[in-house]
Formats: sequence, C-alpha cells, structure tokens
Amino acid sequence: MNNPHKNLYISDLDGTLLNHESRISDRSKAILTDICNYGAMFTIATARTPATVDVLMSGIPASLPAIVMTGAATWNLNRKRYDSYIPIDPLTCDVIGRICMEHGITPFRYTLNSTGFLDVYHLSPDGTATMNRAEQSFVDERRHLRLKQFHFSPPQSGIYNPTLLFLGIADINSIHSTAEELRSHDSCSVSAYPDIFNQSIGILEIYAPGVSKASAIKRLRRDTGASRLTVFGDNLNDIPMMEIADVAVAVDNALPQVKAAADIVIGPNTEDSVARYILADVMN
Repeated sequence: MNNPHKNLYISDLDGTLLNHESRISDRSKAILTDICNYGAMFTIATARTPATVDVLMSGIPASLPAIVMTGAATWNLNRKRYDSYIPIDPLTCDVIGRICMEHGITPFRYTLNSTGFLDVYHLSPDGTATMNRAEQSFVDERRHLRLKQFHFSPPQSGIYNPTLLFLGIADINSIHSTAEELRSHDSCSVSAYPDIFNQSIGILEIYAPGVSKASAIKRLRRDTGASRLTVFGDNLNDIPMMEIADVAVAVDNALPQVKAAADIVIGPNTEDSVARYILADVMN
C-alpha cells in the first residue's frame, strides 16, 4: 500500500468529481469517506464558493481545507470558516468594472462581509438588475444558499468589505475579448473558459494578482509536506495545476487541451472515475 500521508490528491469539481447531476454520487462519497478515514490526504480545488462546496462535500471527512474561488480563498470544511483569502485592490476593482462594462459584461462582484459570508452584487450601468439567461439561471440555482447572498442594489456607502472575485457570464466571444484586455493589466489575474454545459457561453473569473489553483496547491503541498501530488481536472482552468503535479489526470469528458496536458486519462465524471482511481492508487 502507498503511504497515505505522503500523497496529496486534489480534484476539480464540475465535470470532474461531480456527476451529470452536478453532485458527488453516493458511491464516490463512500469511497472518499473510506480513503479519508484511512488517512489519505484529499481535497478539492474549484472555482465554486463555500456556499455550494460546503453542501457538495457534506459527509466526506476531508481534514484538509478546500481550495475555493480558484485559489482566492481556502475554506475549512470542519470549522465552516475561511482559513485564508486574497482580496483585490480597491482601485483595481474600479478598473475591472469599467473594462467589463465596456465589453457589455455586467460582472457579479463577490465581497466578504464581517460575519464571514459572501455578499454578491450585480448591477448594470443603468441601475437595473437585468440579467441574461445564463446569469439568471446561475442566480436561480444559488439564491437559496446559506453562505452567499445576492444583491441587486449598490452596497451601503461607507462600508468596505474586501472583494475576492469578479465573475462574468456571457457569450464566449465577449468573454475572450474582455479577458484579453484585462490580461494587459498586471494588477489582476484572469481566467476565461467555456461553460461545460454550453460551449457558446463563457465564464470570466478575475482575482488578485497571482491567484490560481496552482499557487494555492503549492502552498497546501508545502504545508502538508506531501512528496507526491496527483490532480484531476477537465477544463482549461485546470491546466496550470496539472502542470505542477507529479501525476496529472484528466477525465475522459475533459476538453482536448486538458487531455493533452495530462499524464493519464481515466473514465468520465459520470462513472465515479476520480474516486475509483484514488482508491486504487491508495491501495496499490
């Protein structure tokens, strides 16, 4: 058997560990529970916030923090709190908002309030809460969550809460053109990729400089003292973490570029492939 205290396993969620119903199957949960109880070091790295991560990971006794918001923060799954976060400079926030608006994108602005909850603001230039179909679907699926609240009016004046993320959801061409202009600024880090359910829709994530899954994973590997790192992914924003891994694993439904960057291609996300791979590796 491999020494579970030396190997660090980190999986993306959507399209990788999550199945076609966007959840961790009962079988995968059972496997991951067993390997965590055995002592394996397992956690996730995702663009999602704790609001959905906490629900999805419920019941899995992972001792390590979850890497959330593409590395802008880490979430303690046991204590239900942020262990760390990296805010965007306020002046940079103004630049990001202006550039997005010039490209016809009204981003969601994620701020962390004093109680440790996320306030998410969305307001178009004319002061309305108009959303495209993809944005509306995004809000409808998440408006009930405990750790995140959406607001469609400006934040109260005189109160500063750190901004961790700008999230844009729009047609893929607008997303790519906005990302290209934002990347000319060294005051933020930018990730742009297609929605896994609709390739005509793009997702734009904007963070503080240096934020990425890869940089957060490097810190976690250092803190755990792991001698081997295995990561699992399916989308373009997973490639940087695959490049720093000892073993990079792509699921069969991954984008071609991700498969090309991987050392191993396993079964699809619909067949508990990540959990089964980790179990086999731990017990080898």
